[in-house]
Amino acid sequence: MTEAVHQFVGDAEQSDDLTMMAIQYIRQQSDVRLRKSIVLPNDTQEVPRLNDFVAEVCEAVGLDSLVTMQVKLAIEEAVVNVMKYAYPQGTRGDVTVEAVSNDVRLKFTIIDSGKPFDPTVLPEVDTTLSAKDRRIGGLGIHIVRQFMDSINYERNGNLNILTIRKNLTIINKQ
Repeated sequence: MTEAVHQFVGDAEQSDDLTMMAIQYIRQQSDVRLRKSIVLPNDTQEVPRLNDFVAEVCEAVGLDSLVTMQVKLAIEEAVVNVMKYAYPQGTRGDVTVEAVSNDVRLKFTIIDSGKPFDPTVLPEVDTTLSAKDRRIGGLGIHIVRQFMDSINYERNGNLNILTIRKNLTIINKQ
């Protein structure tokens, strides 16, 4: 939305404030079709368990193999980054992945108590540059942005909470 406004305005000087408001209707609890969670230690050896969990969730909500692969890759990228970087080297910590689905949306929430880090503020990766000309880092969040429909971060107390959503209504209409 912001990008569309900037394109419309072009080079004209901004003469007033811009305000944007988004409203998301959240259905009642009874609309939940699936609720599952898994708790993993911050050890990348646990990635096969994570992938099995995500595949089981995707199958339960009826995603095809291509979308399942995209969702698995996005969730794996996000969780592996937490496993590698949220906790100091040699420190054990947990990563909780919760999956909730209704008829409209599949939501994954990734929760850890590691150091605060908001991946949503990272700039877009310029994939037109060669690997040697591109800044290191940011490809994981790039993959999440490409394959999922929304991503949100919040710090609540000592918890990092990353929420990643996939809209099911668009997939089911195709």
